[in-house]
Amino acid sequence: MDRRDFFAASAAVGAGAFASKALAGQLKASAAGPFSVKFAPHFGMFRHLAGDDPIAQLEYAADQGFTAWEDNGMGGRSPEEQSRLAGAMERLGMTMGVFVLNRGTAWKPTFSRNNSDDRDAFLGECREAVEIAKRVNAKWTTVVLGTRHPRIDLSYQTAYAVEQLKRGAEILEPHGLVMVLEPLNPRDHPNMLLAEMGHAYEICRAVDSPSCKILCDLYHQQITEGNLIPNIDRAWDEIGYFQIGDNPGRKEPTTGEINYLNVFRHIKEKGFTGILGMEHGLSRSGAEGEQALIDAYRAVDPV
Repeated sequence: MDRRDFFAASAAVGAGAFASKALAGQLKASAAGPFSVKFAPHFGMFRHLAGDDPIAQLEYAADQGFTAWEDNGMGGRSPEEQSRLAGAMERLGMTMGVFVLNRGTAWKPTFSRNNSDDRDAFLGECREAVEIAKRVNAKWTTVVLGTRHPRIDLSYQTAYAVEQLKRGAEILEPHGLVMVLEPLNPRDHPNMLLAEMGHAYEICRAVDSPSCKILCDLYHQQITEGNLIPNIDRAWDEIGYFQIGDNPGRKEPTTGEINYLNVFRHIKEKGFTGILGMEHGLSRSGAEGEQALIDAYRAVDPV
């Protein structure tokens, strides 16, 4: 499921028809308690059980034991809405995960051609991200390194990206904001500059800043490289954030080929206390599918 489709509207359903299921889910969560790690849903994921209001969705997720949240589109919300959502998350004890920093430059060759206009646009997005992060209490922000240039050798494109990211890190670092670079698989996103964990590791080591780390999206990495646990171990020092999605289908854990219980156990045993973003769709529709998602996360929670 493409991240740009995550916020597409589902079919409207009357809240009353699912009140009993919502109550049952809340009682189950109350008995189970919080998840042992910071799984982070996103807006729209519980709209049938909680309704369309984003605050109600946050409250419902907290009732189910989720202690974190992420919103790729937070930067596109008004400052008033950002502050309103941040206030609700603070009240509920939920940690804010990623939002996308470079919404305007993510899908163009803006890191690969050493262009001053590209660089200025990205640095402007970095400054804007600092203000968004202040409003929503965010520590992490996603950066996608755009597409490859068809006529420039990859080594030069990598060097151009490193220099541009260094400039961005200079803006973010004083504010404790970390841009996490996301490798995207070439099947769903062909011709992206960054697709492999090793390449992301190389870039982060070259940037050499606490404000430039890797976003390890396990769905993308299963498709691109597989060998998930060894690659996590090799890149560990530069990983700042994880995202989740099973393959095939990019749906919740237990629906595909990834042994998420083992992967989560490994990540937890290594001492990771950050966020595991639920950047995927649901295998079933409606309230039934939303409850199945919660049940799937209970099954893979590395308690």
